[in-house]
Amino acid sequence: MSKAAAFDLVVIGGGPAGYVAAIRAAQLGMSAACVERDALGGVCLNWGCIPTKALLAGAEFYNQLTQDADAWGIQANDITFDWAKVIGRSRTVAANLNKGIGVLFRKHKITHIDGHGKIVSAPGRPGGGMGKIEIHDAPGRVAQVIEAKHIVIATGATPRALPGTAFDGDRIITSKEAMSLPEQPKSLVIVGAGPIGMEFAYFYHAFGTQVTVIEMEDRLLPGEDDDVSKAVAKAFRRSKLDCRVSTKTQSVKTTNAGVEVKIAPATGRGKSETLRADRVLVAIGVTGRFDGLFEESLGITIDRGHIKADRSTYQTTAPGVYAVGDVIGPPWLAHVASEEAVVCVERIAGHDPTPVDYDAIPGCTYCQPQVASVGLTERACKEQKIDYQVGTFPFQASGKAQAMGHTAGFIKLIVAAKHGELLGAHMVGEGVTELIAEMGLAMRLEATADEVIATMHAHPTLSEAVHEAALGTAGRMIHF
Repeated sequence: MSKAAAFDLVVIGGGPAGYVAAIRAAQLGMSAACVERDALGGVCLNWGCIPTKALLAGAEFYNQLTQDADAWGIQANDITFDWAKVIGRSRTVAANLNKGIGVLFRKHKITHIDGHGKIVSAPGRPGGGMGKIEIHDAPGRVAQVIEAKHIVIATGATPRALPGTAFDGDRIITSKEAMSLPEQPKSLVIVGAGPIGMEFAYFYHAFGTQVTVIEMEDRLLPGEDDDVSKAVAKAFRRSKLDCRVSTKTQSVKTTNAGVEVKIAPATGRGKSETLRADRVLVAIGVTGRFDGLFEESLGITIDRGHIKADRSTYQTTAPGVYAVGDVIGPPWLAHVASEEAVVCVERIAGHDPTPVDYDAIPGCTYCQPQVASVGLTERACKEQKIDYQVGTFPFQASGKAQAMGHTAGFIKLIVAAKHGELLGAHMVGEGVTELIAEMGLAMRLEATADEVIATMHAHPTLSEAVHEAALGTAGRMIHF
């Protein structure tokens, strides 16, 4: 075997954490390589964030034509859809962006290595020296060995299965299969009412699939503010989408006709029920992906299904080996992964970057109505015994929302009672996944409600609802 290629930094994984880490390293003058065994862009770009938004955009368009056209004075009769084209468009969007990452790698002179990377020695081991990574082009077959002064693990996460129920990729599926089914299922059970579950519930229901959502907690989107969960539940009930909360999934069994999902009240009291459907989508969370990634002798610690890493330096328990993104645990968000990658690489390069603010991370769910939030919920404020005030402005009172025909939802701001600093923002409605950025910036700058009020918002815009909600924290709303 020829002399191993050597790099200042090798990133294993080419998703939002991995490719960003490689690009930032190259910008800082490091020689960088990115090892990816699948498509560049990772789950997010190829099987997650991007293609799902393409699917949801199609569902929204179809829904407007079939449900809302008459209200606009538009006659849209006998509207049909081509399922293969609906799915195909999302795959085209993902493929285009995948090619774009390849272009960025060439621009920054980053070496892209196709294969499975396995760390066999750490760069910071006693005695010094370079870390070594085997590149496998087939199980158990080493195609080459590369060396690195620093190694960043960015291998992401994989869907978590229900206990005792393995994914089969056909009847019992993950989000990956759900976004590329060759035929539309007539019926679908979705286990888990988090963002992934709710987005697919909206998508399939919009195209006519009979959808049933099962959630063990007592509300939909259990990580969101209670008022947000109630608003989404109300919207889904109005659209006749069947959502069962406080419900436990006891078992899933495949049959010749599809699946049988046995459910029961989460309290343990009450009768069980068996749901029958073509398929079941399990969306109950993820666990870190690090299969065959490193030798056990390296001493990389695993904690609750994820690689343990210091959240300021991203150093693992193996010297010279770092980890960022979903592989190190929640929050499992692409934008968090990218920010962690930048901070990690800049620290490796000897810089002193602004650390990731884990208290001000925006989260978005792209069903209709959309959901966006940042900071503390009311429930969290009460648990932490924080004295707070709330301002809530409904889109029903927004001129722009009325003009757009999207009046469902609200903007809710939570501020500290004493000084008025923003503690949390919670939004439901059209465009809120874009509006949340203003609140993220406000929290980053430690803005108060008065400063949001003093910031002029253009008229007519949906963002005026943010201004009104800020006024509401002081009892000063003008339009409601």
